Amino acid sequence: MAGTGGGRPSIYPTLLYADAKAAIRQLTETLGFTELSVYEGEDGSVLHAELVQGNGAVMVGSKGRGGVFDAAMKDSGTAGVYVVVDDVDAHHRRAVDHGTEILMPPTDQDYGSRDYMARDIEGNVWSFGTYAPETGS
Repeated sequence: MAGTGGGRPSIYPTLLYADAKAAIRQLTETLGFTELSVYEGEDGSVLHAELVQGNGAVMVGSKGRGGVFDAAMKDSGTAGVYVVVDDVDAHHRRAVDHGTEILMPPTDQDYGSRDYMARDIEGNVWSFGTYAPETGS
């Protein structure tokens, strides 16, 4: 597992909402989160947002925008977990060796991360990768 030096948490709950903008307002205005970044699509949907509280962070996005994660989460509820790891390929090999259902193999992302996605025995979606945004903590 990766370290958490430099103010970077190593686990990021990932939440998808039908109205992600309203959820971000609630989380920031009523639950004390701070908006670190929000990236919107051309249609105004939230592609990706990062909200921080203390030394932790959550990732937020809009349901129904497409992509592997959105499809994986379709029948799984609203939450997934992103875990930062140092060696994505070794982590993936271990998961495969133990029979874990892989939803996306290790993939280099255009934002610089390398990650993969898996489903646990209860249907929860887990992403493991190298992306670890600074939270300012």
